[in-house]
Amino acid sequence: MFPLFHFSTEKTTSLQQQLREQIAAAIINGNIPQDSPLPSSRKLAKQLSIARNTVVLAYEHLLDDGYLIARERSGYFVNPDILSRQLEMPQQSCQKEAGSAPDWAHKFKINPSLQHNITKPKDWQKYPYPFIYGQIDTTLFPSNNWRECCRDAVSVPAIRDWASDRFDADDPLLIEQIRTRLLPRRGVWASADQILVTVGAQQALYMLARLLLDKDSTIGIEDPGYVDIRNIATMNPALVRALPVDEQGLIIDEGLNGCDAVFTTPSHQCPTTVTMPLERRYALLEKASEQDFLIIEDDYECESNFKSNPIPALKSLDTNDRVLYVGSLSKTLAPGLRLGYLVGPAELIREARALRRLILRHPAANNQRSVALFLERGYHDALIMNIAKAYEERWQEMGEALNEYLPSSSLQPSFGGSCYWVKGPEGLDSRLLRKEAADRGILIEPGDIHFLEQPVPLNYFRLGYSSIPANKIRPGIKALVELIEDMI
Repeated sequence: MFPLFHFSTEKTTSLQQQLREQIAAAIINGNIPQDSPLPSSRKLAKQLSIARNTVVLAYEHLLDDGYLIARERSGYFVNPDILSRQLEMPQQSCQKEAGSAPDWAHKFKINPSLQHNITKPKDWQKYPYPFIYGQIDTTLFPSNNWRECCRDAVSVPAIRDWASDRFDADDPLLIEQIRTRLLPRRGVWASADQILVTVGAQQALYMLARLLLDKDSTIGIEDPGYVDIRNIATMNPALVRALPVDEQGLIIDEGLNGCDAVFTTPSHQCPTTVTMPLERRYALLEKASEQDFLIIEDDYECESNFKSNPIPALKSLDTNDRVLYVGSLSKTLAPGLRLGYLVGPAELIREARALRRLILRHPAANNQRSVALFLERGYHDALIMNIAKAYEERWQEMGEALNEYLPSSSLQPSFGGSCYWVKGPEGLDSRLLRKEAADRGILIEPGDIHFLEQPVPLNYFRLGYSSIPANKIRPGIKALVELIEDMI
């Protein structure tokens, strides 16, 4: 049986782990006799052409996990208790079972999979010119510092602290770091009972929609705007109203009248990247008070700015508790970590906490502690500085390349961020451009998905620079523009 074991060099797991997994699978499948000893570590290592220590460690792990038992002077054997816990499946009958399978098309009350969502190639790293948005450059990530925090988060004292059931509570150290280190950067001051940790900004938005919207509600969303809030709102369901934006962000006019909530990205409008000036922010707050609507502020790229004194968050100007602030560490630390936070009045946070408890109680406590340590030790501050420096260089490089090869196609993001919003020539279909560009190793994101009002313009697209080296930006833009010229 053991010669059938094989190891893959493409897997990221070690040979020891692969061996352990394959032996465990063979035991569960009944492929290893219970009354026969497993080969000695020396014999199996020679048989598989691997180090003997690899086999020894694999056996020891399997012993600790209960797959094997050790008999003195006899070796390792399959633990019969492992197999006794296996469910014995009844013999399949040749007779066809009566009845029929469910008609799933009629069972589902909602169909999220049918919504129009942004999709990204899973193998985007393999493309020479990945102008993809929302991904990090792993060369900027402080792996050693993060590993240190993760290791300390699973020390014996730390585990004793967070391993018990917290019910609906968050890590107090993380809350303190958000309260004293992250929020003050944006001029926001909050007490601990006004902050809730979420599984990314996405969960915060979903919970706000569940708490604040129903079929009789109207939510105003920037047009063009963030796709996921539109999809979240329509699932509740609520009436979605398109609110136009200009070169200063969301337009404040009578279009906001009658809204129950307004979603906005004032610091770095999604997807156009424009920044709402201070005067318009005050106008929006005044309008919210006059029309009695709530404002959901998504400050999604607040940490990646190139200005020494950026405009403070809308939440920092709010004196009437009308702004619900959503933040995230996805654009700086890592999108895969899925850690965000919601800031609002204590009574709203209390209801959001109760709702979150029904969904997942709280984000994983060990992850919360790791992030808290990363923040507390200043590693996140250093990471932000490195990101800002790298992004500013790429921002400048992309701006110059677009001005040279596709003049007047875009505005330079003034706040910072990690992408450009580009208006292509009239007659360009960015959906087709995406396909043709991918064939040439260039990844872009069509912009049509961000628009609500019909007819949807097809000549807009987004170019991210967070995950592409600076020296590849100019040749990538040049190749993309040459393709555009061939298409129109």
